[in-house]
Amino acid sequence: MAEGNGGSRAEAGVRESSEPSPKRSSIPAMPHEECVEGIRSALKHPTVRFLRERMESAGCLVWPRLIRAATCSSAGGYASQQGIQVCCNHMTCQDEITQVMIHELIHAYDDCVAKNLNWTNCAHHACSEIRANHLSGDCHYKRELLRGFMKIKGHEPECVKRRALMSVKNNPYCSEGAAKDAIDAVWDICYNDTRPFDRAP
Repeated sequence: MAEGNGGSRAEAGVRESSEPSPKRSSIPAMPHEECVEGIRSALKHPTVRFLRERMESAGCLVWPRLIRAATCSSAGGYASQQGIQVCCNHMTCQDEITQVMIHELIHAYDDCVAKNLNWTNCAHHACSEIRANHLSGDCHYKRELLRGFMKIKGHEPECVKRRALMSVKNNPYCSEGAAKDAIDAVWDICYNDTRPFDRAP
């Protein structure tokens, strides 16, 4: 999968969590075995369990091979018909594993329930990135502070747009300009689409 290709652009159909933590370089990654155990623990997290239940009720193929531990170039990723990778060489704690799984499960949910979703279409990709960053809690103000972004008021939409852009522009079918245009075009609809949650967690 594309996450193993060093600094190269992502393959179409692969979504990467590509924004690194500014402090990650000073913290050693956890051992692979500990990461695998962390994935097992994350499966018990209420949000992960909720997403699993909603995917199963929608007829999505969820387990047993949807999620796997890997060594790759980003924090994690999702690929159609291949599933979710948690990149253990980037994980330093249980919270990071759980957060990656929630983010990528939202992509997996979109891939299953959305009709005619095409990951080579910049607008389709942008919509799922907006939803994943908004609904996963990736842009909670405490996470933003840890990344070095100090703005409190209005931080969440800005964070969602920033992180969505970083992912969509890595799609080989989307230039940075096309990614920005796509995010702007679908923003209102996709930011306010909170399925399968009743509202943004």
